[in-house]
Amino acid sequence: MTAKPTTPALPAGVSDPTLFMKNMSEVMQQAANIMASQANEQRVAELTADFPVLTSTFQKVAQSYLTDPEKLINAQVKLFEQYSTLWQDSVRQMMGEAPARPKETTPDRRFRDPAWEENQVFNFLKQAYLISTRWAADLVAQNDKIDETTKQRAAFLVEQIANALSPANFAITNPEVLRVTLETNGQNLVDGMRQLAEDFAAGRGELRIRQTDLNAFEIGRNIATTPGKVVYENDIIQLIQYSPTTETVYARPLVIIPPWINKYYILDLSAEKSFIRWAVGQGLTVFVVSWVNPDERLASKTFADYMREGVLAAVQKAMEATGEPDVNAIGYCVGGTLLASTLAYMAAQGDKRINAVTFFATQVDFEKAGDLLVFIDEEQVAGLERKMADKGFLDGSKMANTFNMLRSNDLIWSYVVNNYLLGRRPAAFDLLYWNSDATRMPAALHSYYLRECYLYNNLAKGRMVLDGVQLDLSKVTVPCYNLVTREDHIAPLPSAFRVGKHLGGKTRLVVAGSGHIAGVINPPQAQKYAYWTNDEDAPDPESWLETATEHKGSWWPDWFNWIAPKSGEKVPARIPGQGRLKAIEDAPGRYVRVRSD
Repeated sequence: MTAKPTTPALPAGVSDPTLFMKNMSEVMQQAANIMASQANEQRVAELTADFPVLTSTFQKVAQSYLTDPEKLINAQVKLFEQYSTLWQDSVRQMMGEAPARPKETTPDRRFRDPAWEENQVFNFLKQAYLISTRWAADLVAQNDKIDETTKQRAAFLVEQIANALSPANFAITNPEVLRVTLETNGQNLVDGMRQLAEDFAAGRGELRIRQTDLNAFEIGRNIATTPGKVVYENDIIQLIQYSPTTETVYARPLVIIPPWINKYYILDLSAEKSFIRWAVGQGLTVFVVSWVNPDERLASKTFADYMREGVLAAVQKAMEATGEPDVNAIGYCVGGTLLASTLAYMAAQGDKRINAVTFFATQVDFEKAGDLLVFIDEEQVAGLERKMADKGFLDGSKMANTFNMLRSNDLIWSYVVNNYLLGRRPAAFDLLYWNSDATRMPAALHSYYLRECYLYNNLAKGRMVLDGVQLDLSKVTVPCYNLVTREDHIAPLPSAFRVGKHLGGKTRLVVAGSGHIAGVINPPQAQKYAYWTNDEDAPDPESWLETATEHKGSWWPDWFNWIAPKSGEKVPARIPGQGRLKAIEDAPGRYVRVRSD
């Protein structure tokens, strides 16, 4: 007697078994294709080479516990006790009894779906995950037998692994993904696999996770739209002068030096968020440096070249365009580091062309540079230099990936779930479009920056040399406005706080809420976050904040109240291209439009 064929068991709630099975088959086929495209020895070697510190760091942690086995046993017993309590509580709940201890709640956005609390199975998964990750973090934090550098690296790597292993990141253990899969008969997973394949193709074999709708924005159309003209250019910069919106302007021009690792238009996103448009509206004559997106032809450009052909050239040309003898300047992030270095160089030369300086989220002392130090030691820098030697530059995606890892839950795993498991297209967001528009970095420049600043901290120590001039930040006596942000993951508060400690002039320190980008791009009309001021000095940010005054809203007006008295008398507004420098093209110019992909 022939047995009847059986129908495969399907999850309860599937509305169309035939469509569900068809979609699952397509998901498996697409997954197999993606795995096949990635499964080659060269690719595996590349991935391993990107994090050479991983193995050695965990070996040091393991060896430290082997020398103190009792401590390791105690830690394991503690973990077992927590698991045991969780299991007993789960059994009690299933039997309708109250748990011995209250459930742990968390504001973590990964667990915002109600099922993480209401469903016993998913709550168990969440609680077990939180217990495990906290235990692993404590295993590193409470280890007193490893040096601070190893502890910092181990803590960062444990956090990355913990973030990756969250039950929210897997279809079978994420209640929202399961629910959507049943509702759509698995179409979400089909759509997600298609997006995954597209993102691998876009990255030429390396996963490039889309964080926004890249087709929703166009430079010069709906971002970087503040009117102006390119009035000067050389190999590494275009200098943009913006059109005035007031009949009179302050005499002294303002020159902005943005980071060269990103496009300048972080300061000129939509009209509502544009710091540049706002500053022009206050009656300032604004110039901004638009850095080139370099290729192999600029491989030998150095930090000194970026000082001469970038900062000093921009300052001189702004003076020529306006007929003024000096300028005020702003430096953002690494643009601020370069500007501070330039000021020290100018001080040594008796050069007074910069009257006052503002720093946004800038570091000059890298001792407390945060998690980025995880990627900095002789072995890793030398390995990066070998990679850069092949092309003459560092791919923009490499730096972008590093920055994304600093906030991996927000900038990596949330998009893995949204794009690939839920099958949704990311929403249009101008800031994340800018974040995806990374630039390359010349090999000589980037090597010098990593070694002199992160590896040796020579700028803070007074040992950095540019064009034969040894730099001393204490010789910089121009007035300074130092804007730092409380939740900065790139220029951490304890690090950026130190800027005024190294300069020789008077510094106004202002601490803004939020992080490296949102804390800076905080227009007054948004009424978001807050900022803190304090007329008293303090040795560290914690002490400073204890006695600081909190102000609601944007710090922008505070900055303008500081810069206006340093900007000279009012004069008739200048039209870009009608001075000594003629217009080359309309803003935003050609350089900013060159993408790295």
